[in-house]
Amino acid sequence: MRVVKRRLTFHFLLQYIGITLLISTIFVALLILLIWFISTEDLKRSFPTGALESISTETSITDGKADISKGWEQQLQKKDMWFQIVDENGKEIASSNKPPDIQDSYSLSEILEIEENQRFKGYSVYTELDTISYNEPYYYLLGFRDMTYEQLQKLIEKYSQNGEMGKSKANLLEKEMGKSNTLHLVNEEGKVIQSFGKDLNIEHYNPIEILTREKAPGLYNTRVSVIHDQKTNQIWVLHSKNNMKEAYAEQTFYRDILIAFIIVGVIILLITISIAVWHGFRYGRPIIIFTSWLERMEHGQYQEVLTEDERKRIFRKNGKVKVRYRLYQEVFQAFYNMAETLSSTDKERKRLDQTREEWMTGISHDLRTPLASVQGYGHLLESDKYEWSNDEIKDMGKVIREKGEYMLGLVEDFSLAFQLKNNSLYYLKERILLNDFLKDVVQKYKNDRMLGNVNISFVEEAKNIELAISRKWFERIFDNLIMNAIKHNPPNTAIFVTLKKAIDPQFVEIAVEDQGVGMNEEMQENLFERYFRGTNTEEKVDGAGLGMSIAKEIVKLHNGEIHVTSAVGEGTVIKLRFPVQAKPVEQDE
Repeated sequence: MRVVKRRLTFHFLLQYIGITLLISTIFVALLILLIWFISTEDLKRSFPTGALESISTETSITDGKADISKGWEQQLQKKDMWFQIVDENGKEIASSNKPPDIQDSYSLSEILEIEENQRFKGYSVYTELDTISYNEPYYYLLGFRDMTYEQLQKLIEKYSQNGEMGKSKANLLEKEMGKSNTLHLVNEEGKVIQSFGKDLNIEHYNPIEILTREKAPGLYNTRVSVIHDQKTNQIWVLHSKNNMKEAYAEQTFYRDILIAFIIVGVIILLITISIAVWHGFRYGRPIIIFTSWLERMEHGQYQEVLTEDERKRIFRKNGKVKVRYRLYQEVFQAFYNMAETLSSTDKERKRLDQTREEWMTGISHDLRTPLASVQGYGHLLESDKYEWSNDEIKDMGKVIREKGEYMLGLVEDFSLAFQLKNNSLYYLKERILLNDFLKDVVQKYKNDRMLGNVNISFVEEAKNIELAISRKWFERIFDNLIMNAIKHNPPNTAIFVTLKKAIDPQFVEIAVEDQGVGMNEEMQENLFERYFRGTNTEEKVDGAGLGMSIAKEIVKLHNGEIHVTSAVGEGTVIKLRFPVQAKPVEQDE
């Protein structure tokens, strides 16, 4: 699961970085758009002022040389304006579209004249002094020919009488001035005392209104040229058509800013909703698939991990997981493994149930038969209708004893199997010489007259092997294995118990081999399962089917392993492997 954790961490980290970069890009784009918008609004209010600020900001000066943008040079030519940069000594370091009558250097008095009058040689001049951007100050000049101003000068010179316009010449004045223009004569309090031309419904000017109209014509429908007569302290204001189309409504700037933020907010909201929907589909679909699989598993459909439609949705034609589901490929693999395990467990459970039912049927028969014999002989002995000889009574007692011992053995097997399953079997280990122990076990079966002549042999390929065992339970292993070989094979079948060293010197091997009928694959697979009694219906099998299972559990108690190898008609070999340290044991002479 570490791979899945690392992939999920890496995946969501990349998504976080991607979303952060996206938001940062949108933010930077919005910031650039806002700066551009503000700059554009400045240009709308007053092209000269806004243009001067933008050009001075965008122009870079290195080693006393300035680089003016080609775009601004074209704009200046289009507007018939000129631009000039002057250093602290009054010398020009760069210019654009400069008229021939504008010099390359300025004196102190000329600089002061420009600053005081904002005019120079008939040009209206806008200026800016930069003392922050560079180590030395630079002076920026933006000039243009103000025809309206020149027209106002001519009108004043031609028609003014004692500081006022003569009423007798009013018609000539308006004709020369043009119907679209307006001329106001304003006193020092801002009151319009004379008005000629088009009526603008202006009777009074606030103290800074004329300055605002002059510096920011984009806020108004008309442009103004202003001349202040210092002798009479009167002001001439000429309104003309805004030829540069810089008309600008007072609330447009704030409205556009609001619209811009609303548009950007809507875009970010749509992007956020899109990402949320995408996340929902991307991470919701696998969860729906997992839920569908769990529902099928609830109804016992362990083998159907994915439906045909789900497989087409997840896997490509070449069997690889699609990119959108690749994040969960280990999860899908785990589902398949779980489904396989559950299916196998379900089959095993059904097989065990069937085996248990067969075992119950068989064990019931095995118990019923001896119980019937005991019950029958008991009725006979209880009845006074017959007289029995001593030999007959002995025979009855022998049958009752044998049947009782058989049933007692079954009960003991049940108890032992339960103790082994719950790790509650009490045992003590002691170190013994394994060679002598196995010889005694084999000899016991040779001498057992009840079994008849048993063809069993001990093959000693390793000498003086010591092993720590519980004598009682270790002997039970071989009792079960040898009796299994005797019961399931024809009489006089050769049986060999072999002791030898394993390839690894830390282990010893014991093999119980017979040359009998052998077993098929199914019997080999289930030989050590509880309640398994074989599948040969032609063969009468006694017992509870616990013998081989008990043998395997006792082998485990001794840290050993047990394996079976067999083939039908070729006999059976059961190998046991135990950890041991081989060392010589002193023998009594």
